[in-house]
Amino acid sequence: MGKEIERKFLVNGNQWREGSKPVHICQGYLLCEPNRTIRIRLMGEQAFLTVKGRAEGILRPEYEYEIPLADAKELLGLCLQPYVEKNRYNVMHAGMNWEVDEFLQENQGLIVAEIELASADQQFDLPPWVGAEVSDDPRYSNANLVKHPFSKWKQQQ
Repeated sequence: MGKEIERKFLVNGNQWREGSKPVHICQGYLLCEPNRTIRIRLMGEQAFLTVKGRAEGILRPEYEYEIPLADAKELLGLCLQPYVEKNRYNVMHAGMNWEVDEFLQENQGLIVAEIELASADQQFDLPPWVGAEVSDDPRYSNANLVKHPFSKWKQQQ
């Protein structure tokens, strides 16, 4: 069974940018429900179909398959709007890869760092630019950002 074990944090400052180059990501959701999501992702010149199950804490079932770029572009046309667009930076810290996502378009202003772990209790060092943990806050899931973009959060409160 495929699984994702991921912790998510807000980002402070710009120190994380040093030496890292972004990859543009555009992703859309064919299905976006609390128990399951089906996502199409274009990442540079690659494309992926991802199916995720319901999260239990920081663990959730995940199955990801590379698909032809042309198929992904067509499938994006079937996805919910708006797409989630972001620039992803891979940043190494203490031997671990951190994925820092700088969101664009409707979610501009949001920057989140994620670390994938081998187990839920795996220990790791926090970089100095990592802020509050938001792993358990559903507002920060990419699937939620389709329905409730970051730019609208203040208006909704």
